[in-house]
Amino acid sequence: MREPIAALVRQEGWRAEGAAARVHYEGGNDRYAVEFYAESAHVLYWSVPTDEDEGGTAAPVPRDGVPGPLRQRVRDDLDEAGIDPSVERRDL
Repeated sequence: MREPIAALVRQEGWRAEGAAARVHYEGGNDRYAVEFYAESAHVLYWSVPTDEDEGGTAAPVPRDGVPGPLRQRVRDDLDEAGIDPSVERRDL
């Protein structure tokens, strides 16, 4: 496992998935999956269906559509893991 991934896995809720780390966040009626890719040092956000929308599918979310507190939490997790938190702002 790559060191940045191993470091994120030590943060609450993160788990390793190959060359990526993923965490799920839920707030209000919204559910997100957040992925960090070590190889390219990018963060991707996905809207995840709620229990009420079982037939739905995950869809990518642009950064400006992600709540600010969630983005800050991701930057804090990256920083705690020794990863430059500015990678959260990088566009693909």
